[in-house]
Order: sequence, then structure tokens, then C-alpha cells
Amino acid sequence: MAEPVCAQKEPFEMVVEAGKAYFWCSCGRSENQPFCDGKHAGTGLTPVRFKPEEAGTVFFCGCKATGDSPMCDGSHNAL
Repeated sequence: MAEPVCAQKEPFEMVVEAGKAYFWCSCGRSENQPFCDGKHAGTGLTPVRFKPEEAGTVFFCGCKATGDSPMCDGSHNAL
């Protein structure tokens, strides 16, 4: 299995809709960050489904090192 690539060393601040499914890129290779565009094919990594119960602003991990995927947990501060 391939290792994820750091897309950026800060979170992606995004406004999300309640009940809508989002697919967070876990591999870091997507050109549609922080969302999956299928570039993980062959890496052994898969996107993470996120379906918020409430609308609002969230912070998706950009470094792909979070322990709380798909949300940022500050892991980028140690990179």
C-alpha cells in the first residue's frame, strides 16, 4: 500500500451541507482537494465518506496525517 502524500500543511476550511455525502481524499493525490477525484486507484488507499448531520464550516485535513480523518487534528504542526 502506498503512503499518502501531503496536499498542504494546513486544513481545508469548507462549508458543508447537512445530509450531503462528501468523499475526502485520503491519498493526497486528488486535484480536487480536499475531495476525491479517483487518483487513489492502485494505491491501496480509499476515500473517506463524510456525511454531516448539520450544515456549517468544517476543517478537512490537508496533510493526510490526521488521526481523526477526515477532520484536521493539528498533525500538520509536526510536519
